[in-house]
Amino acid sequence: NGLKEYSIVINLEGTAGQSFGTFLSSGVTISLSGEANDYVGKGLSGGKIIIKPFRNSNYESHENIIVGNTCLYGAISGECYLSGVAGERFGVRNSGAIAVVEGTGDHCCEYMTGGVVMVLGKTGVNFAAGMSGGISYVYQNVSAFQKKCNLSMVNILKVLKTKHVLPEKIFDKYNFLFNDDLRIKEMLKRHYNSTGSKMAKRILENFDEELNNFVKVLPMDFE
Repeated sequence: NGLKEYSIVINLEGTAGQSFGTFLSSGVTISLSGEANDYVGKGLSGGKIIIKPFRNSNYESHENIIVGNTCLYGAISGECYLSGVAGERFGVRNSGAIAVVEGTGDHCCEYMTGGVVMVLGKTGVNFAAGMSGGISYVYQNVSAFQKKCNLSMVNILKVLKTKHVLPEKIFDKYNFLFNDDLRIKEMLKRHYNSTGSKMAKRILENFDEELNNFVKVLPMDFE
């Protein structure tokens, strides 16, 4: 059945090379204070990856790159919390991982088939190209985001405020189309608890109002 959550926790500091946390399995958490190169979490298989800025850094995380390109490529399960901006092709072919990032380059969620990706900031162009499953939440002005999203296979929707499911069920595949408010709040809490993100903290402190600033990207076939 695999290891229980947090069976192994590895704390690191510095600059990681390519493929940091590749194929990481359940029960293993890797927490990095610093930055990482391309392919973070490639094939993530149940583990947890946390990357936050260098200790004592004073720059704004949501305005600075913290990981390279093609992160979470082919991830199937697990969690990833990045307190900073990712490069291009974030979450390509993600089929089940849960991730929070504070901005991305072009082609985010490309060919995604499952999982949940939250972007707390700006995105590049061609968002959700070929996205056939899963859900993405983007903290961005709707009119600005529409110009960057590839609408050939997805719709941009308002988040739902249903509040009719137990917290432990919010990532269950049978509840994916509902309870956006609970899911967004839980992801923000996990992101803040993992990274200390100032952005997540600010949104949580004024959550009811800030919820209106999120848009939901939902594939038509998945819906």
